[in-house]
This record gives sequence, C-alpha cells and structure tokens, in this order.
Amino acid sequence: MVKETIFQNWIFRDYILPFLLVFVLVFAVLEKTKLLGDGKKQLDAIVALIIGLIVVGVLYPKDIMANMILFLSVSLVIVFVFLLLYGFVVGDKDGFKLSSELKIALGIIIGVAVIFAGVWAMGLNVEIFDILFKQSWSESLWTNIAFIAIFVFVVAWVLKSAKGGE
Repeated sequence: MVKETIFQNWIFRDYILPFLLVFVLVFAVLEKTKLLGDGKKQLDAIVALIIGLIVVGVLYPKDIMANMILFLSVSLVIVFVFLLLYGFVVGDKDGFKLSSELKIALGIIIGVAVIFAGVWAMGLNVEIFDILFKQSWSESLWTNIAFIAIFVFVVAWVLKSAKGGE
C-alpha cells in the first residue's frame, strides 16, 4: 500500500498551498506598492488574508491557479534544459571559439531536441508520429520538405561563396 505524505493530502494541496500562494503574493504587492499606506503591514496582511480566503473558497479561480502553476513549472524546466544545453555548447573557453553560424545551427538543433524531449516526456510521441508519418499525404509532404531544405541550403551556400569571392 502506498503511503500518502502531508504534501499529497487533499487539504494541503487544495487549500493550504493555494491560500499561501495568494496570501504571499497579495501581501508582497501591497507592501511594494504601498497602496494602503506606508508602514501599514497589519492592514496589508488583513487584506491579503481576506483575498486568500476568498480565492480558496471558490473553485474556479483555484483551478485556474493550479493549471497556471503547473504550466509555469513545466515551462521553466524546459527553458532551463535548453539554456543548460546551449550553455554547454556555446560557452567560450580560452582557445575554443565557435563561429556565430555554428552557434546558431547548434542552438536550432538543441531547440528541436528539447521540443522532441518535451513531446516524449508528455507521452504525445505516438499520436504526433501517427499524424506526421502515417497519413496518405505524409510521404509527399516530407519529400517536398526535404527538397526545399536542400534547395535553401544550396542557395545559401552559393550566395555566401559568391559574397566571399568578391
């Protein structure tokens, strides 16, 4: 049998954490803006307490906050992974410098890899794979995309070599 911790309990998850989040945020905003006056911590705390209790007492705002916090946490992890990988690639050390074109190319590759990792982590890879590769039109689509990519690469290479030759 799985043991439930205090952090998994419905009271903590559905009432205490949302209340604390709203209370702290409202209190901080009231203190920073001095909306109710300078040095009025007790008044700021009472207003923050009332707003926190109202938000916890109503289901809809609590659900919106929970969804937004989940989105924020997942987004922050994805951005952190991208920045960490990109920092490993483009971090300049003495004697090891990458060209700006290579940095851009590696950044694009890392971005695509992070997107694929996010899709895989969410369990959406089967549905997306089926949509992109198992349709009647998918063979034509990917063939055209490959030809366009090769064409763009060749044109860019020719233009760059022509510009460098002048």
